[in-house]
Amino acid sequence: MKKLGRSLLGALVVTLTLTACATAQTPNDPPRYARAEKPTPVLNTPDFRSAFGGADGKTLARDSQGLIRAVEFIALPGTVFYIENAFNVNGALMYQINTADYPPQKTGLFIDSRFVSLSKEPLQPRSKKMPPEKTILERMASKQGLRYVWGGNTSQGIPEMFQFYPPSQKLSRPEEDMWALYGLDCSGLLYEAADGATPRNTSDLIAFGKPVLIEGLSPTQIAAKLQPLDLIVWKGHVIIVLDQHNTIESCIGCSANGGVTVRDLHAVIKQVMSQRRAVNNYPTQTAPNDKPFVVRRFI
Repeated sequence: MKKLGRSLLGALVVTLTLTACATAQTPNDPPRYARAEKPTPVLNTPDFRSAFGGADGKTLARDSQGLIRAVEFIALPGTVFYIENAFNVNGALMYQINTADYPPQKTGLFIDSRFVSLSKEPLQPRSKKMPPEKTILERMASKQGLRYVWGGNTSQGIPEMFQFYPPSQKLSRPEEDMWALYGLDCSGLLYEAADGATPRNTSDLIAFGKPVLIEGLSPTQIAAKLQPLDLIVWKGHVIIVLDQHNTIESCIGCSANGGVTVRDLHAVIKQVMSQRRAVNNYPTQTAPNDKPFVVRRFI
């Protein structure tokens, strides 16, 4: 460790909280750009094995809600990354990255090198072309019943997770699905259906498109103003208007089994308004007990 440069050692200490051995890569002229060649999990830790396997090789690092919070999102094929640093972690080459497709995190963002191709020259960003409204709606509706997965925005999952991070024993079907990130979270449902042309997080969706003016209106009045693909959104969750009678969302507790669920539009608005206040634009800052929501229209 003494042979490492002071700045590199500092970065290693700050970004790596690992029980396993990790060593930094210092090639003479390393590539600084990468492109996702397949759906690529982006985590807030470089130690993917700690999240997918743990010390016994079979345990997923889940919280009290059963979610793998280490997962930030799944970068779609074509997503471009800037490589900030490189590390060997448990024999795998990991990159610390940033990308225009996702906001920076205090923990840093990390990818496994086996999911990407490299370049020493800047790469063209992924094309973000919004599909037709009908296509987005049909895609979302077809996912009804799919499980909720934190950070999930690829409904087919990532089978390479079993190749790169094989479990040490046979898993149950629900565990296999979670290991492969087979499912969608709330904003991931929209993100996949829109080919990644929408913001990935609700923290950005609250300002996406144009506001629908709902402040001071009753649930019935708000429902009358809504159109398909309008977003009922706040920091932490988004519900999408499916048609004049229904909404669609992916959540843990919105139905008996959770996951992608279609619900009655009027009932949803009444429920949301029983817990939150309708505003035209989301406040820059909110008090702990202030719970606003907005409606945004992007098509």
